[in-house]
Amino acid sequence: MSDFRQPGPPVWRRLDSVTPQTVVTPQTVVTPPTARTAGHAHAHDEDVRYEAVRSRDARFDGAFFFAVETTGIYCRPSCPAVTPKRRNVRFFATAAAAQGSGFRACRRCRPDAVPGSAEWNVRADVVGRAMRLIGDGVVDREGVAGLAVRLGYSARQVQRQLTAEVGAGPVALARAQRAHTARVLLQTTGLPVTEIAFASGFASVRQFNDTVRAVYAATPSELRAAAPARDRAARRTATPSAGVPLRLAHRGPYQPGPVFDLLQREAVAGIEEVSGGPGRRVYRRTLRLPYGTGIVAVQERLGPSGGTGTGTGGGRGGGWLEARLHLTDLRDLTTSVQRLRRLFDLDADPYAVDERLGADPRLAPLVAARPGLRSPGTADPEEFAVRALVGRAEAERLVRRYGKVLDAPCGTLTHLFPEPAVLAEAEPEGTPGALAAALADGTVGLDPGADRDGAERALLAVPGLDARTVAVVRTRALGDPDVAPPGPAVPDTWRPWRSYALNHLRAAGEWENDR
Repeated sequence: MSDFRQPGPPVWRRLDSVTPQTVVTPQTVVTPPTARTAGHAHAHDEDVRYEAVRSRDARFDGAFFFAVETTGIYCRPSCPAVTPKRRNVRFFATAAAAQGSGFRACRRCRPDAVPGSAEWNVRADVVGRAMRLIGDGVVDREGVAGLAVRLGYSARQVQRQLTAEVGAGPVALARAQRAHTARVLLQTTGLPVTEIAFASGFASVRQFNDTVRAVYAATPSELRAAAPARDRAARRTATPSAGVPLRLAHRGPYQPGPVFDLLQREAVAGIEEVSGGPGRRVYRRTLRLPYGTGIVAVQERLGPSGGTGTGTGGGRGGGWLEARLHLTDLRDLTTSVQRLRRLFDLDADPYAVDERLGADPRLAPLVAARPGLRSPGTADPEEFAVRALVGRAEAERLVRRYGKVLDAPCGTLTHLFPEPAVLAEAEPEGTPGALAAALADGTVGLDPGADRDGAERALLAVPGLDARTVAVVRTRALGDPDVAPPGPAVPDTWRPWRSYALNHLRAAGEWENDR
């Protein structure tokens, strides 16, 4: 079960030659058409998307959705149902756009349970930033006006740009996300329907009921009864104390080993721990969330379709990571899931990354050895910025001295990392104090919708903060896939995936650790 994801104008994608023998990715870019050929190019673009649907190619799940006019249903490209006739098919960039056109989600392929589009993590423009913020739950917490303020645009401009590019405005996108959260809670927990309505972000039970009926063509009770056998089994054990079980879906091959190696090296006592042996490790950490706190556990071993814990997994489709969330307030479910997706880089498009980097003579053998290698992010950008500056030992001291003690500690997980405002007041001296103050007063913004170039300039203006640390923060806290730290030249041919290229070199022991 999953959850909800280049600067400049929209790019055109080439999906032609979609066959099992050819690796053509949703991120492959071709030259935009001229005005004279735009209509033809659009028709061709849809025709080749239909070929992806006809071949049931899971590589494109989340990159687009298709709907069938004769049935009123929308699906993911890999839906196993009989392929509809081309004349009856419409294509949408987002599930929200399909829902807005009156289509309901397919009960067979569950199109809301796909990895997010990798495009929104790559793009640095207002649409990419808006999509990341909506995924983090900003519209539910602050409304469209709050989203617009964070982006530095008017609400009308944000509405216009999102509608033009993804076929739905911020309210519709947030509504689709709430519906997915509701389905997860209905099918995997035994919580009362009323509690689920408000935990999913709906303002009223009536709004919740109307949305579930519109999206799934079923009442909440019918949707719960229709849960797959695995979800029904999970529901029997999913109590507030046991947490919410989740499948964090990913696209294509995934290498969990290097990600868990990194998390194990970095783990800060009191807020993180990694237990178990290679291939079967469990990463646990505490989370500070908008409405409360949380503890999450993620297993290294992939789901059955994703292979073994150290294998490539996924094939032409994908797999998932098993996770369990313990939240003091279920309204934080969507936000916590999105933060985990960024931490484990689950919305990446490994086909696009591997295709580009695999063409480089130096990187080709490394990509072949580790297909699907990810560029991990972080669950808490402000926390990571401080940790990147002070190091692990000092971070542990800060946790012991200033971290907030959990109301219900869980084993070795006893604290939350101290907030920037607390650190700025307690230890204002030096670069750590200056960074904490800049984070606390908003001079440095690292939220999912932050302008990456602006954030980098603000970080470099912090007295004593060096360019190498800033590059690490930009890569991990801001999720930039194309960062080259200062030092040895990094070829432009690795763009726009230089962060991934350096991870391949680090994994092979060919790049000095820059942390």
